[in-house]
Amino acid sequence: MGESMGNMRRTHMCGVLREENVNQEVTLMGWVQKRRNLGGLVFVDLRDTTGLVQIVFDTDVSDEAFKKAEVIRSEYVLAIKGIVKKRESVNKEMPTGDIEVFVSELKILDEAETPPIYIKDNDDVSDVMRLKYRYLDLRKPFMQKNLKTRHKTMKVFRDFLDENNFNEIETPMLTKPTPEGARDYLVPSRVNPGRFYALPQSPQLMKQLLMVSGMDRYYQIVKCFRDEDLRANRQPEFTQVDIEMSFVDVDDVIEINERLIQKIFKEIKGIDIKLPIRRMTYKEAMDRYGSDKPDLRFGYELKNLSDILANSGFKAFASVIADGGSVRAIKVEEGANAFSKKGISKLEKFAKTYGAKGLAWIKVEEDTVNSPIAKFLSEEEIKAILERTEAKNGDIIFIVGDKDSVVYDSLGHLRIEVAKKLDNIPNDVFELLWITEFPLLEYSEEEDRYVAKHHPFTHPMDEDIDMLETEPHKVRAKAYDIVINGDEIGGGSIRINNSKLQSKMFKALGFSEEEAWSKFGFLLEAFKYGVPPHGGIAYGLGRFLMLLTGMTNLRDVIAFPKTQNATCLMTEAPANVTKKQLEELSIDIKLKDSKE
Repeated sequence: MGESMGNMRRTHMCGVLREENVNQEVTLMGWVQKRRNLGGLVFVDLRDTTGLVQIVFDTDVSDEAFKKAEVIRSEYVLAIKGIVKKRESVNKEMPTGDIEVFVSELKILDEAETPPIYIKDNDDVSDVMRLKYRYLDLRKPFMQKNLKTRHKTMKVFRDFLDENNFNEIETPMLTKPTPEGARDYLVPSRVNPGRFYALPQSPQLMKQLLMVSGMDRYYQIVKCFRDEDLRANRQPEFTQVDIEMSFVDVDDVIEINERLIQKIFKEIKGIDIKLPIRRMTYKEAMDRYGSDKPDLRFGYELKNLSDILANSGFKAFASVIADGGSVRAIKVEEGANAFSKKGISKLEKFAKTYGAKGLAWIKVEEDTVNSPIAKFLSEEEIKAILERTEAKNGDIIFIVGDKDSVVYDSLGHLRIEVAKKLDNIPNDVFELLWITEFPLLEYSEEEDRYVAKHHPFTHPMDEDIDMLETEPHKVRAKAYDIVINGDEIGGGSIRINNSKLQSKMFKALGFSEEEAWSKFGFLLEAFKYGVPPHGGIAYGLGRFLMLLTGMTNLRDVIAFPKTQNATCLMTEAPANVTKKQLEELSIDIKLKDSKE
């Protein structure tokens, strides 16, 4: 049974005490990290959110406190009063290691059973246990630090945007289902039987309407919901920082966001980011790195060999080029000895998971080439390949030939895989990059029509508008992503603010006027009444925080995350509801796999 605090009031946090506090009387409160009984002395590490301090129970100081301390165990909650003393044996591993607190008064505020997981950073417990007992997992110092970093980062966002005249405005959580790329989470309406709200996949349409309303500058740190099949580092509910501005073009949005990113890195990491941040077009990024979110911390750039091999006797390559595809390569410096035939075979399997039919290779060894495809290539072709890739003795070249999308995908991922295997990705290096001039549309084989690469309100580049009806695949968008170390941290675009252009866009997407009005009628109605040029960006807060904290799992920067099956192991959500609740909502459940 726990004691009350009585008249004890906390004077200091555990982790802040230092040598300058010696001889002060302090009152501390926290959890027992560990306890050591040495006969006439009991030592306890007391923990709160600021860290640990050693407290000492000594019969010479208080026999009553010493006797009570004998029952203390891990995770008991204590309040203690005592005098700070200089420690005889200094512990340099602890920030408070120069001092200890000799306890004169102890209250055991609550007892604790033996916790099912250890409260320490390197406990190796399973993810299932961490999520089931999340409130214990969150006691770990690294998790507390991550959540504090999350708080500080959100504060930097708010402070910067406030200083730059942005208004924080909330948008509805219960809204109309609109097509945005993923399934909506639906919420039944009791007072409108048979009808549903959707939880927003993003506040996109609302923030555009706020620009129509004349708010000029808006932001929101907002929950978004997508009912999609979850992969690693995806959550059904996630947080975005959404920003929108009026009377702007691409450079205006990029300029203010560069200053925002610079402030975040300075405040959170103490790193000075030099401005302007480098820019690269989508086309250049794909040609050089096979990715629209390239990691620039290492090399292995793609080189196009198509002109060299267009008329090659090696038909596998020549036929791909003749069909409109390409043959491209990456060179790995000093990789010839790093990859045995078995190692190359593993890389080939890896490349095949991204659609490649095979992985050709050439090793340069002692001024000769070792390659299973060398016999199919002329000396001139081999020489030209070595020159194009700048290969030297000890290097290995990996080559893929296929349609461009497969070549980019397989080699783009292969360069990352090789860098990982060779331990060639530096830590604590941040390579920032804007990707610009994305394609406006991409062709969906599944839907047999063009779909918007970003969303249907993205503005085409002015010089490409005339191609919307004739060559839609060539139209570039006023869209941009901020990429850091191979992760897309944020992205946005300039929006269409002209009804005629919006109609052209819907036509290119294969929407009839009726369909467009059915899906986006409230926005199109608003667009009749004078719309400013506007644009914005949305940051994935979780991804940004992973980068800032050095975590590799999105769940480590979220207080109460879901599993890959979109369940919460702690609360056991989602859960069944009563028949009465369903009846009130006019809902009857019939499961798909039901045999009835």
